[in-house]
Amino acid sequence: MMDKRHKKLGIKQTIQKHWMDRTVQMMLAGMSEREIRAELDEFLKTQKQSGGISQRGEKTYGMAIGILASWFAPDSDLVPFRNDVLTLARSLPTEQWLPLHWIIISASYPFWFNVARQVGRLFNLQNQITQAQVFGRIKEQYGDRETVARNARYTVRSFVAWGILKNSQSKGCYEKFVPISITDSDVTILMFESALYAVPEAKGALNLLLNNPAFFPFQIPIISGDYVSQCSDRLEVVRYGLDDILLVLKKKGN
Repeated sequence: MMDKRHKKLGIKQTIQKHWMDRTVQMMLAGMSEREIRAELDEFLKTQKQSGGISQRGEKTYGMAIGILASWFAPDSDLVPFRNDVLTLARSLPTEQWLPLHWIIISASYPFWFNVARQVGRLFNLQNQITQAQVFGRIKEQYGDRETVARNARYTVRSFVAWGILKNSQSKGCYEKFVPISITDSDVTILMFESALYAVPEAKGALNLLLNNPAFFPFQIPIISGDYVSQCSDRLEVVRYGLDDILLVLKKKGN
């Protein structure tokens, strides 16, 4: 199951946040997967990626539904995780859902997470980044293929559409917005869990997760390993060395 996710790219067009919001709203209204797919079919046929209205090709909006399905039809091993994120969405206003969408897509599509990580790494070095820098790093990881560049381009455009990156005065250059402050520790734990789904080894040091460049759009509160252990049934907290803590995704049945 983990291997299947890591082999797919999947970000085949720019994803708008309001499409994600609409999907969650339908789920919270109790609609079935079949009903949601039918509703999205009709909705996306008339949506421009810029937010306006026009006719869209069936193939194009079909690609969009593939990403939106990370909410309403995730891989079977992600269902309990998705359910916990959906519970949080129920208690938050729509304008605070962006971190939840980030969590869900990162867990379902590691490519999204990896593009974000490369973007974050570049911002750790400089105030502006370029498409060429991001695409170069992604090609080093996935290979120099047109599909890799195209999927990376759509992912970066999605970041812009979500108000995470902004176009600078120079074409092909981006700046980042002020990070979104995460105040809910439960959101933070689910963010860490999404990162573990997005890496093949399914584990990571807590101090590195707190500073993971893939979370560059967010300001994350410091939480302890003890708190994670108390609040999560799917994460194992392993202590090593003197003060180091490792978070590991528990295997089914553990």
